[in-house]
Amino acid sequence: MPKTILIKNIKTLAGIDEENLLLKKGKQMSEFKSIDDACVLIEDGIIKEFGHHSTFNIQLSTIETIDAKGGFVLPSFVDSHTHLVFAKTREEEFVMRINGKSYEEIADAGGGILNSAKKLQSMSENELFDSTLIRLHEVIKFGTGAIEIKSGYGLTVKDELKMLRVIARLKEASPIVIKATFLGAHAFPTEFKNNHEGYIKLILNEMLPNIAAEKLADYCDVFCDKGFFNPTETDVILNAAAKFGLKAKIHANELGYTGGVQVGVKNRALSVDHLEYIGDEEINCLKNSNTMPVALPNCSFFLGIPYAPVRKMIDAGLPVCLASDYNPGSSPNGRMSFIISLACTQMKLRPEEALNASTINGAYALELSKSHGSITIGKQANFFITKPISSLALIPYSFGVDFVDRVFINGNEI
Repeated sequence: MPKTILIKNIKTLAGIDEENLLLKKGKQMSEFKSIDDACVLIEDGIIKEFGHHSTFNIQLSTIETIDAKGGFVLPSFVDSHTHLVFAKTREEEFVMRINGKSYEEIADAGGGILNSAKKLQSMSENELFDSTLIRLHEVIKFGTGAIEIKSGYGLTVKDELKMLRVIARLKEASPIVIKATFLGAHAFPTEFKNNHEGYIKLILNEMLPNIAAEKLADYCDVFCDKGFFNPTETDVILNAAAKFGLKAKIHANELGYTGGVQVGVKNRALSVDHLEYIGDEEINCLKNSNTMPVALPNCSFFLGIPYAPVRKMIDAGLPVCLASDYNPGSSPNGRMSFIISLACTQMKLRPEEALNASTINGAYALELSKSHGSITIGKQANFFITKPISSLALIPYSFGVDFVDRVFINGNEI
């Protein structure tokens, strides 16, 4: 017999999509449809019906009911860019930045990605799994209902595989959908500092075949930026990954106008992420593609670098996605409600735009739009109930406040 649940006494049911859109772009991003005084009916973990409470004619004694107590109900966030698997925090680098060191100077001194790689290489798979599971439960509690996790702190064949095996175990243990991304091209290890070709051959000839053989990744990412992988190297890696069935995602234009967006679009990337440096050329390139631009305002906030010009992108008709970039070096926080606050206060997005960017457009960036990212009949019942709030705008307005009261994944309370 199907398990049926009715969520009642909802002050506002928000993030409704009755058109089954895969994404929202341009002016569409200002539309975050809602119904006041609403109910949602769930059957076997799927949204079966929703509407104003007066339209429901259900014998309540025959089904389980959950009282939202006048809270808002929103679709779960979809966080499309994280580095959730890491060994140790890097607060010592935080202090170095306070003392005036730049991102590049810290990296040159053995910090940054290479610092995380060194720490991860000495940690066991079980230890990595246990510590990451704690962080995963943390972000679920904050309202995230689907997530992407990258490798990239291994930088050896053994340790990249170790990271991806941890992600595979998390997929099995997690109540939410996880997508795995191979990011062996995150940085050049010290021993390959002057032999880029040698490390790329290691990626192509050993990492990718082993990853494909164990089916450990959904996507392949490359850090295409100043001081890391150039567009030609990126193109070679993404082409090779495609032959193993790994679709492209890309770190692009965080540190400068480096051609990352263009090479991402050329390789039909699902998304190009960071985008702190974006001009008309990049915007026009994205307008002629199906690639999702992803902004990571946590990183800009924490490092003190420019924010991606998402207002300009949306006004040009593009879609925009927001993600946490949860990682130990530049974004040690996975609370998506704070990302929304930054998008509104620093990037001048409207609350509705920021919410669409972190729900339906996040789902698009992970190929989950048909099942996640909105309140839609037939989609997974992934949503959260807020504590009593006066409006959607209160979420970004009261930055740092946790408004999530109860979390439901596939219709089950977590």
